[in-house]
Amino acid sequence: MQEDYKIEFKSNFSEGVIESLVAFANTKGGKVLIGIDNKGNPVNNFIIGSESLQTWINEIKNKTQPSIIPNAEVIQIQGKNIASLSIQEFPVKPVAFRGRYFKRVNNSNHQLSVVEIADLSLQSLQLSWDAYPAHGRTIADIDLEKVEKFVKKVNEAGRFLLEDTTMGNLKKLKFIKGDTITNAAWLLFGKHATGYNIHLGRFKTPTLIIDDKMLNGTLFEMVEETMRYLISWLKVAFEIKGMPTQRTEIFEYPLPALREIVLNALIHRDYLSPADVQIKIFDNNITFFNPGKLFGDQTVNDLKKDSYQAFARNKLIAEAFYLTGDIEKYGSGFLRIRKELKSYPSMDLSFDEVPNGFLIALSYQEQKISTSQLNDNEGLNEGLNEGLNEGLKSLLKIIAKNPGIQAKALPSLLENRPLKTIERQIKELVSQNLVERRGSRKTGGYFMSSDQIDNS
Repeated sequence: MQEDYKIEFKSNFSEGVIESLVAFANTKGGKVLIGIDNKGNPVNNFIIGSESLQTWINEIKNKTQPSIIPNAEVIQIQGKNIASLSIQEFPVKPVAFRGRYFKRVNNSNHQLSVVEIADLSLQSLQLSWDAYPAHGRTIADIDLEKVEKFVKKVNEAGRFLLEDTTMGNLKKLKFIKGDTITNAAWLLFGKHATGYNIHLGRFKTPTLIIDDKMLNGTLFEMVEETMRYLISWLKVAFEIKGMPTQRTEIFEYPLPALREIVLNALIHRDYLSPADVQIKIFDNNITFFNPGKLFGDQTVNDLKKDSYQAFARNKLIAEAFYLTGDIEKYGSGFLRIRKELKSYPSMDLSFDEVPNGFLIALSYQEQKISTSQLNDNEGLNEGLNEGLNEGLKSLLKIIAKNPGIQAKALPSLLENRPLKTIERQIKELVSQNLVERRGSRKTGGYFMSSDQIDNS
């Protein structure tokens, strides 16, 4: 017998016993065996008086808020009397002992932070933070055009039919209550910056930042803007085969998996935390930091199984993304990520709880690329390089290897060649129809000319 998440040993009755019972009440229940050492053996000279159990129960009742009353009994272990105090998971959480709150983690008691206390209270009431009124916000702060776009998308997805007025639809989905709006409504349809950011960056090393961007807007907008930023920095391989020539784009990472991770970050983040969602793009890995640890009783090991149970921290937000078809069903995100990664055999998915949040990482040793594509690109580069000076040749090779790259990212890849020089050289390559620019002014980048690739 040994201590675990439901059993604690104490050599005698003390306030440590009450702390453990509170931790059990705030988790899944458990029992404290009194008169046992930390190796699971009865201690000598431990005596249970005729009034001991009742005295202990009274002390536990008086020192806990709300009061808990454990089941108490005397049992025998190795022929000696031992006191057993057990408690079920308490229906109204969290329970406190002297103003402090604990939960059971493995074989020890963990003191809850302010955010964890709030989370536990909401779970106990079967409520979520996003269902509460948005402080200082009214219906006037809602962009009705965004609501109408949402309603149209919901009806097109076919999972729910919204045929009422705009206000009626918001009330039906519990986004507004009377004249007040919920936190979910503010995050989904607000007119102005919500105050919750996504911080994105392209890193050459952990300390060398090539590009940095901060996004702030409604959740649906931030999903799309985040994906545009990620795509702008992804390397794209091209598989060229067949007659007539057919070109298949092979992105550095599977886009559906990236989108699923971004959705997970925004839907399940802890909005009581002031921290930002942080996405860092490196040469061969991307990390996603999400404020807030796993919600409810979910563990990291649970997520590694295809049968894991879903816990929604933000129920209204999750419901909104489900109704629009952005997520398939609750608790299937990691299943879909793993499914997408099957076509990227060298890619590794890792995730874990870290201080104040949850971290997901995608990494690879070799980019997914076909042998035929590699040979085609080599031949293509050799042909295009004829007649170019060394500066133009090296620039062209970098663009061929990094389709969509932006000019500001090139100096670090070209031995810190001045940006003005690079811009002049790009103009020369464009004039020779060797390179072309695609995309918007902010997020677009440079690619090998379509004509050159199609004629290869």
